[in-house]
Amino acid sequence: MVFQPKILESFRGYSRNRFTKDIFAGITVGIVALPLAMAFAIASGLKPEAGIFTAIIAGSLISFLGGSRVQIGGPAGAFIIIVYGIVDRYGIANLLLATAMSGVFLFLMGVFRLGTLVRFIPITVIVGFTNGIAVLIGLTQIKDFLGLSLDKVPASFFELIPALIGALHTVNPLALILSLGSLALLISWKKLQARFGRLAYLPGTVMTMALATVVTTVFHLPVETIGSRFGGIPSTLPEFELMSVSWSSAQFMIIPALTLAILGAIESLICARIADGLIHDRHHPNQELMAQGVANFITPFFGGMPATGTIARTVTNAHSGASTPLSGLVHALTLLLIVLFAAPLASNIPLACLAAILLFIAWNMGEWRKLIELKQFRLPYRITLLSVFILTVVVDLTVAVQVGLLLAFITFVYRISNLSRCEAANPASYPELTYYSGKMSAYRLYGAIFFGAIRMLEDLESHLPSNALILDFKNVIYIDSSGMETLLELHEQCAKSGVHLILCGLSHQPLETVQRSGLLEHIPNECNCNDLAAGIAIAVAQQSSLRNTKAAFQ
Repeated sequence: MVFQPKILESFRGYSRNRFTKDIFAGITVGIVALPLAMAFAIASGLKPEAGIFTAIIAGSLISFLGGSRVQIGGPAGAFIIIVYGIVDRYGIANLLLATAMSGVFLFLMGVFRLGTLVRFIPITVIVGFTNGIAVLIGLTQIKDFLGLSLDKVPASFFELIPALIGALHTVNPLALILSLGSLALLISWKKLQARFGRLAYLPGTVMTMALATVVTTVFHLPVETIGSRFGGIPSTLPEFELMSVSWSSAQFMIIPALTLAILGAIESLICARIADGLIHDRHHPNQELMAQGVANFITPFFGGMPATGTIARTVTNAHSGASTPLSGLVHALTLLLIVLFAAPLASNIPLACLAAILLFIAWNMGEWRKLIELKQFRLPYRITLLSVFILTVVVDLTVAVQVGLLLAFITFVYRISNLSRCEAANPASYPELTYYSGKMSAYRLYGAIFFGAIRMLEDLESHLPSNALILDFKNVIYIDSSGMETLLELHEQCAKSGVHLILCGLSHQPLETVQRSGLLEHIPNECNCNDLAAGIAIAVAQQSSLRNTKAAFQ
């Protein structure tokens, strides 16, 4: 294992210009992160400071220890539904425990170099659960968006919908107007930036939150704010506090912790790949996982929530000119200074505005075009994506991913097995096959001989010739243990029937597998030849030898 953070190699050829860009990029991202961190924490059933402390502590650790130059770590929208469900079912104390456990899992994933395996998760599964999470985030924000009088938003989809419908008569018109205005400003901000160049570097979320706070304060609007619900946010540093851990509680947190770890790994590595494309660099996936692990293990001791790489803030960081992890450290420092010197100002931030920000984020994180374009894809693709999407919304993200991976696995096995085939050699190319018809048979094998395609070897057992069976492996790229076991059974059946088994064209992995199985020790050396023509020649020679032997006895 090599623990080598990207920061150690990021300052080669560093200049004053790059330093200045890193500083300003970090300040910009820190300001952008403030409303998002609070909104994600509130939507997860936590106090707003949990999100801010996570952005400060986890954000600095991920930048300092991570495997990407410009990735920004912190609370992410993808975690909202999972965190909310853990808090609702197990409580905040167990959420902190699950987060720390997920940090251990993430670190071990990096140690055992599993970072590259995350790339093997099919795009159908990623799109399905991303869109599902976006829908769930939107549903959980309806309460604050409309200003409904609802004591608690249920975590279950089948309880959430009736609860929201039952509370529709309590809509707060002023909260709704404030939400719609905030949403309209967020949507039109890019157009305003294009028209007024001076707005180019002002984040839309920050300006929306500031304007909504001013309106709420000046006009004394009767809407819920951070102060009215949470009493504001503390203007002090987070305190270290040991967690009480017992096996009776830890055993129930293993599955939630694994869910957090897997989702965190997927989210952070996808984000790192996006960052690579923006700055033309290549991240270290296993180092990134180890950094995520350290961050998620330490943050809960300060009351934080799960953290991962965040796409919106990372893109903002790269577009602001960042080139090293210094910008991520400055982003964390900016948030810390805001907490220490401007925390009282957060009390009047209306929750309706934060709900609008989250709805805007949910809409942009979803890949809705993929759903519209479903009819262009094959049925297995559609079934997998829709299954993950629907199960994410109505059941659970863990179940959705498990089912999605299972469906993707079945689809993959089916398609690969269809690419693997066994064809009889063309008699026109090899006249000997016609002359010795019934006495020898020759087949070309294609693709991979694995557990999903062993049927083609099993079928040969019921059609054995009387003297020689020739198999050409020239176009076989892989043989797994199930395929090898079937080949051994075919050899055993040939031996019982007095049929010579001749193998041709074995190379690379198939040859290594056959050698390791010991099969070559049980067949003559000449029965392992280079190509089909040589195999047929050997079979013809055996036929001639057999004919001469019979003639001598007569």
